[in-house]
Amino acid sequence: MNSAFPAVTRLSGCAAALPLPHVDTDQIMPKQFLKGIDRQGLAQGFLHDMRFDGSGQMRPDFVLNQAPWSEAHFLVTGPNFGCGSSREHAVWGLRELGIRCVLGTSFGGIFSDNCMRNGVPALVLPAFEVDRLMALAQDPQRCSLTLDLPTQSLYTAGDGQTLHFDIDPLHKEMLLRGLDAVGMSLTHAQAIRDFETRYLAATPWVLPPQANPPQEN
Repeated sequence: MNSAFPAVTRLSGCAAALPLPHVDTDQIMPKQFLKGIDRQGLAQGFLHDMRFDGSGQMRPDFVLNQAPWSEAHFLVTGPNFGCGSSREHAVWGLRELGIRCVLGTSFGGIFSDNCMRNGVPALVLPAFEVDRLMALAQDPQRCSLTLDLPTQSLYTAGDGQTLHFDIDPLHKEMLLRGLDAVGMSLTHAQAIRDFETRYLAATPWVLPPQANPPQEN
């Protein structure tokens, strides 16, 4: 079975800090970038108005425009990140820019689900752990993180600590196998076919729609 995205097992890289609360999906991916259903150009759209000024020039004081955070794989966020409208483009743009994991105390529900379905762990952590990660992420010498999804752990080289996190077992399996919701459903394809066979055998008066086409007068 083809994967919808690269499987997530172990990930290492720089973490960037974005402590702002209630960053909604309109800010994460402004409406002018919602014209298509492919990923082209969406890296430019991610947090566009924070990263660029009105003339399209990069804002040098914004964290994702600065080294080493311009190459960040992790984003440590303020509370309720991704609230607002359902906008899967927000996650697509995040991935296209190179962010592979978001960490915070809370996320918008639909945004969090979209992350998990697109290969981006959205990990909810205790506030004191997020505060610690936020401080490390703001230090260019200590901003390195390593995610190990099978063991559900995050290692911070900057202070030598390892934290363990909870994740929904279904979301974990999807990430480990690189499967979206459709892909996960198809892993049960034979069980679905077996159920159909048993059901139709027990209720022969119920015919599949294609077996009983409408009659022309």
